[in-house]
Formats: sequence, structure tokens, C-alpha cells
Amino acid sequence: MIFTETIKLNTKGFSDTLDITKDVNNIVKNTKIKDGLVTLLCPGSTCTITTIEFESGVIRDLQRALEKIAPSDITYEHDLRWGDGNGFSHVRAALMKPSLSIPLINGKLSLGTWQQIVLIDFDNRHRNRTIVVQIMGE
Repeated sequence: MIFTETIKLNTKGFSDTLDITKDVNNIVKNTKIKDGLVTLLCPGSTCTITTIEFESGVIRDLQRALEKIAPSDITYEHDLRWGDGNGFSHVRAALMKPSLSIPLINGKLSLGTWQQIVLIDFDNRHRNRTIVVQIMGE
């Protein structure tokens, strides 16, 4: 069986990090699937879906690390071509990836105690995001 649903979100950009664990859990509960795989995708090239402890300190730590890896204040070829100033957001999203898969066992997401599912929007402006949630299993 395959079940597909979407989550709609408004983001602020600039590494806005939103905990979507509750939303995903609600979708899982609305299916009859007990064992399988939950896959989430944020269509777009400036956002990511990952897991992290949704705690302000570790969120800032990740933001600081990404600023060192892909600084927002340097020139990117993308910016020179398109003039939109969000080259850093494309690089960060490519490093972090747009999707995540989580095993579903006995109707529960296989997440650790301190592990939440988050969307991070790296773009340099607010966005309306749609996350595709697909559950495959039985």
C-alpha cells in the first residue's frame, strides 16, 4: 500500500528551522500502514529535511557550522548569473539534501528519543513550502 499526503508551511528563510515531527506523526496515524517506510521530500533547491534535536542551542550550532561551510557573505557564481543573492542557500541545501526516509515499525516512526524531523529553509526570503510525505508498506 502507498499513501501520499502533503504538509504546507510558511517559512522565513535564512535557516528558518521548523519541527514537523508532529505533522508527520499525524499523517502516519491517519493511514492503516503499520510497517514500511516514510519518505519526506521538500521540492525545491533551497531547503532541506533532516533530523536533529529541536533545541535552540543545537539549531544555532548547526546554523553557525553551515555559515562556515557555505558563507552567506561571499560571491557565488549563481548570484553573478541570476542576481538573486541566494547562492549560499543552494549550496547548503545541496549539502544537506531535500529528502529523508524513516522506517515505520508497528505504526511508529523509528526516531531516537531526542530526534525530531525538521525542515530548514535556507533561502534569503520567506517561502511557501510543500512537503510531500509518502508512506509505503503494509
